[in-house]
Amino acid sequence: MQVDQQRLEALLGKMVGDMGAAVNGALVIVGEKLGLYRALAAEGGATPTELATATGTAERYVREWLSAQAAMGYATYDAASGKFSLSPEQAAIFADPESPFLMTGGFQSIAAVYDDAFKLADHFRTGEGMGWGDHCNCLFCGVEKFFRPNYKGHLVPDWLPSLDGVVDKLHQGGKVADVGCGHGASTLLMAEAFPQTEFVGFDFHDASVETARQRAAESGRSNVRFEVATAKSYSDGGFDLVTFFDCLHDMGDPVGAMRHTRQALKPDGAVMLVEPMAGNELSDNLNPVGAVFYGFSTSVCVPTSLAQETGAALGAQAGEARLREVAETAGFSSFRRANETPFNMILEARP
Repeated sequence: MQVDQQRLEALLGKMVGDMGAAVNGALVIVGEKLGLYRALAAEGGATPTELATATGTAERYVREWLSAQAAMGYATYDAASGKFSLSPEQAAIFADPESPFLMTGGFQSIAAVYDDAFKLADHFRTGEGMGWGDHCNCLFCGVEKFFRPNYKGHLVPDWLPSLDGVVDKLHQGGKVADVGCGHGASTLLMAEAFPQTEFVGFDFHDASVETARQRAAESGRSNVRFEVATAKSYSDGGFDLVTFFDCLHDMGDPVGAMRHTRQALKPDGAVMLVEPMAGNELSDNLNPVGAVFYGFSTSVCVPTSLAQETGAALGAQAGEARLREVAETAGFSSFRRANETPFNMILEARP
């Protein structure tokens, strides 16, 4: 087989870029943990010595870290002054904890993927699943940090208003279940926005529920609680809204989860599914967003589903048509795409 030199060089160039991103992901975690990005943004530009002094870190490490950030395009270097800085765009992605574009949490999740790589290889050989709680602990914090900015930017102002009549019910005082709530980021954002409504977060991972309870206590909110339960076993009912944030595709029996949810809803209730953006065909998803989601799906989503019950293993790129099939099989008569972002589909199902 003859190698096309131009194609080979293009692929090698891509691999060099990918390797740079992979190795510098660890430095993003370091920069976030030590407050280097936030300090650099606050300083409005700094030399390595100035940034090290501001953060209580060693200059030689900071100098190399800043050089790596500039090489990646994550920071800006001015050769005349010898200073590094963050543009408004770089600060929005790396330094502002309230920015809807903050991306640093994603690298914590990626660290967990690398930590679990050798275990994952064994599961490839056996076909067995890998439970959510069996992953590196970095995953749980990383998922919260990665998803929360997106939820904060879109959930209350955009996604909930796109559901028919739901916001009016929440203002009047309704009841909401957040299934697969994890650390409770989505639940708490809704509870803050709608103080008249009761919110219950359910998750099967004990440690995540404990963290969510701590977050709730810190918030001082009295209209939210968290319980350990699977998507097919939570006992409450009479919900006006049930939400699934980036989790239905992880479940071993998504049809069973949706069937149980239908029973827990009021007759005029609604389900909001927030799922990764995906087309219905593989060819629709061969793009940078699809690459991220297929990567996490291979390492986390599919193994998690295979470790549960029937192990449906929908994968993060299941697509709207497959999710519609799940909802209709579970007995829902109405299903539509209510909203979307470059990263998510917001789907509404009704009995």
